[in-house]
Amino acid sequence: MNNKHNPMELTAIRQRVMANTQILQNLIPPTVSYITQGNVLIIGPEDLARLAAEQLSQMASLVILATDAITSQDDEHLEKVMNSAVNVECFYNKIIDIKGFLGQFQVAVEQGETSAPLSVVAIRKPHFDMILDLSQSPCLNLEMLPPGYFYVGYDQAQLALALAEIPELVGEFDKPRYVKVNADVCAHNRNGINGCNLCLNFCPADAISSQDHKIEIDPYLCHGAGSCTNACPTGAISYDLPNPQSLLTYLQKLIGRFSDEANIAPVVMFHDNKSEDSQLLQQLAGDVLPIALEEITVAAIDHWFAALAFGARQVLIMQTDTTAPTLTQMLSGELALANRMLTEMGQPERISLINAKELDALDALLAVSNDWPVIAPTQIAVGTKRSVLFSAIDHLNSQAGAISTIVPMANVPYGRVNVNLDTCTLCVSCVAICPTQALRDGGDLPALRFTEQECVQCGLCEAACPENAISLTSQVNFDRNSRQALTTIKEEAPFECIRCGSAFATQSMVHKMLDMVGAHSAFSANIERLKMCGDCRVKDMFEDILQDPEKQLR
Repeated sequence: MNNKHNPMELTAIRQRVMANTQILQNLIPPTVSYITQGNVLIIGPEDLARLAAEQLSQMASLVILATDAITSQDDEHLEKVMNSAVNVECFYNKIIDIKGFLGQFQVAVEQGETSAPLSVVAIRKPHFDMILDLSQSPCLNLEMLPPGYFYVGYDQAQLALALAEIPELVGEFDKPRYVKVNADVCAHNRNGINGCNLCLNFCPADAISSQDHKIEIDPYLCHGAGSCTNACPTGAISYDLPNPQSLLTYLQKLIGRFSDEANIAPVVMFHDNKSEDSQLLQQLAGDVLPIALEEITVAAIDHWFAALAFGARQVLIMQTDTTAPTLTQMLSGELALANRMLTEMGQPERISLINAKELDALDALLAVSNDWPVIAPTQIAVGTKRSVLFSAIDHLNSQAGAISTIVPMANVPYGRVNVNLDTCTLCVSCVAICPTQALRDGGDLPALRFTEQECVQCGLCEAACPENAISLTSQVNFDRNSRQALTTIKEEAPFECIRCGSAFATQSMVHKMLDMVGAHSAFSANIERLKMCGDCRVKDMFEDILQDPEKQLR
């Protein structure tokens, strides 16, 4: 594609295309409600807490929990503190635990040799509605603090913002349920066997937990960071605003319309919606399509590759100083994997993580990508997370090296299952526990079949195998045909009942039973029953009893 437009024309085209292309979203999204009455707990040095309380005198109740020494012995400062007009009860207990969210904060403090709920002691209520934390270090050690928890430390600017916002948070408020969980395809735990834990490792708000062997997401703590949906290999956790399919469709339309009108391959830049009004964003080059999300991790590796397959020449993910370190850590790992895949197939490293501070120097990065080979756009059917990802990979591969190699990669959710054919009895325990149907049985015939593209390397099959016959190999297979093929790992003829002739087990399973118990004295007289189906075995036992009733007693 050749750029025949000047920068102002490109900017106008971008504005027109983006104005006419919208993400389709649920008009009535599921929500959760917070209800508050205005009961505020202020934590920190008593002097700063009393000065802050004076500016919150309109709240329903104010309680101070003094945890730090006063910040200044200056006479003027102390006199100002002592002359504060508001009368606030102050407690000096040690904090044991803080949990909750807007309207439901529970604070346990030390009381003698036990603990006590501070809200019950101080205001005779089961909880506080909001917490203003003026401590030198936050009392809650989370990257994303719960709604209603304001940590400002000694920062006067942050304190002013908090003092302005707290009075506005009295009443009832709704917040979207950002994500949803499909337990049917979750690889976390099945039949009491632990498998995938990726989502548990990357929530900066500590909103995800394993409850009764199931992944649970607390919608009141969830900030919509999207790291869980990004990390989930099966798509069991999916974002809802927008959902993955809506975002995919939006990318396809936006990139296609811009490319058609501007005759140039655009650059897609994901950023969080808190940066939407940034002055620098308004000054982006006209061929950069900024896409605002709740957090930058809402768009995952499947969306990055899909954007390239739709015709974008480059994908940028813009972090800011407020991006949680956990999100940056996760993105760095995923970007390293994505760019290694691109390099293996002969593509440039088209995906980059940038900082908002680098926007004014973005032209140099864009100039480099202008010289990269153009990707012929394709259509990708809306489907599962993995089908979208591999459809995009296959297209990008066809546009570059068209390789068919298998590349070993450690700790990735792609790969194959290895089976020891000598010890496998085709009991298909692995099939029953596989969450993605990567492993399947042979239907009417004893067999084990496998599709590599569906395997997420969760390890459930390996742990469930009673014969310890399964191991896993993490890899990326660039050969579409072999990766998508339903291959037969093992098959054998069924064992037929020696009495009625019906198939009832596998040859290997019956032979293993014979080897294990056939020589035992308790079975030596009835060894032939192990070769019978269940019905015939029962019939044979009763016939034996009828012929000699005292045999069982003997």
